[in-house]
Amino acid sequence: MNITSQIKQPINVEMELFEKKFFESMSSKVALLNRITYYIVNRKGKQMRPMFVFLTAKMISGGTVNERTYRGASVIELIHTATLVHDDVVDDSNRRRGFFSINALWKNKIAVLVGDYLLSKGLLLSIDNGDFDLLRIISVAVREMSEGELLQIEKARRLDIDESVYYEIIRQKTATLIAACCALGAKSVSDDETQVETMRKFGELIGMAFQIKDDLFDYSDDSIGKPTGIDIKEQKMTLPLIYALNNCTPKEKSWCINSIKNHNKDKKRVKEVIQFVKDKNGLSYAEEKMVQFQQEALALIQNFPNSEYKDSLTLMVNYVIERKK
Repeated sequence: MNITSQIKQPINVEMELFEKKFFESMSSKVALLNRITYYIVNRKGKQMRPMFVFLTAKMISGGTVNERTYRGASVIELIHTATLVHDDVVDDSNRRRGFFSINALWKNKIAVLVGDYLLSKGLLLSIDNGDFDLLRIISVAVREMSEGELLQIEKARRLDIDESVYYEIIRQKTATLIAACCALGAKSVSDDETQVETMRKFGELIGMAFQIKDDLFDYSDDSIGKPTGIDIKEQKMTLPLIYALNNCTPKEKSWCINSIKNHNKDKKRVKEVIQFVKDKNGLSYAEEKMVQFQQEALALIQNFPNSEYKDSLTLMVNYVIERKK
């Protein structure tokens, strides 16, 4: 059994029902929209976000979920899907999870409108059912994700990111959505604000570890044995690079920044930058930080009673930093 199936085991029934409800929540009277949403649903990813919602809810409640939990999971997946559709337009990306992206098949204008549609469907799902507490959690996440993206764009132009700014960017861009999943799961079954906040923090820490793991992939050898260096080509400041730039001579620093700014299409130069980051222990430092976030997350759920849901969440946290892609 692969690791995702293992994590899903205690929530298999919920995930199946969720998929049905999720598809229904997308429906429209416009045939074109239905064709596109059908395409989206049939090319789903691992569905980690709804899994976080259900596992959190079941761990806290001792094994029960309710309609609010399903709505919370649907809303988060609608919003997440909307952001992916918009991201592909922003990044001018033609592929998503190995398939053509919406903008590649139906062009940018339609992709933007589909993203807007999914976003509004998510918000209305909460409003129509009076889930204003859940809506608040989601709306904060959407605001932070937009701020994080814009902060990254602003900083990337100058390549002057220090570690604290980097953490703020990834907290907003990546961690805030996973934090919202765990807070939603908790809030759907409990009014205990301390518990909801604990689970929000838990999700945030996992999100931080998740993003650092993504940063590390840029330096790992892929299947053809060559480092990828995509982040370097896109002038993205990642933790291994930030650490290397903060721990080198002024001469090395200006060579590295010049390489990223002016020679990021030169394969040989990109390779040299990757080697430079490795030599300066950028990778081992980032790995240390990733494990630190992971351990902090696990410590937060330590006091919950032992259950298969808690085991699955623990497995999920470990999977985040051990995954191969």
